[in-house]
Amino acid sequence: QVQLVESGGGLAQPGGSLTLACVGSGSIFNFKAVGWYRQGRGKERDVVARISHNGGFTNYADSALGRFTISRNNAENTVYLQMNNLQPEDTAIYYCNRGRDSYISSLPGDAWGHGTRVTVSS
Repeated sequence: QVQLVESGGGLAQPGGSLTLACVGSGSIFNFKAVGWYRQGRGKERDVVARISHNGGFTNYADSALGRFTISRNNAENTVYLQMNNLQPEDTAIYYCNRGRDSYISSLPGDAWGHGTRVTVSS
């Protein structure tokens, strides 16, 4: 059974930065696309950023462009989300998701983590 564990959330001030990490169990994780999603209070879960199995292709939601960077280290079974210039509207629970295959078009797949909470407030 796939396990995805997110970490790195917390409280940040507007303009601040946080780096989230998603660790996946099993070597198969490295052959799958991974995405970061977020869900704010009373909102639907939306995609933030996605990355292909080898990191060769990424894409971002408009709200994340220029501020967030998704990357992965397959040797460590980890996908990161570097978030800069955080704003209050970035406040949400952030989830990672493993795709069904190596392409970002396979996201979201069935495997979700439990999420990590990000709060941006002064």
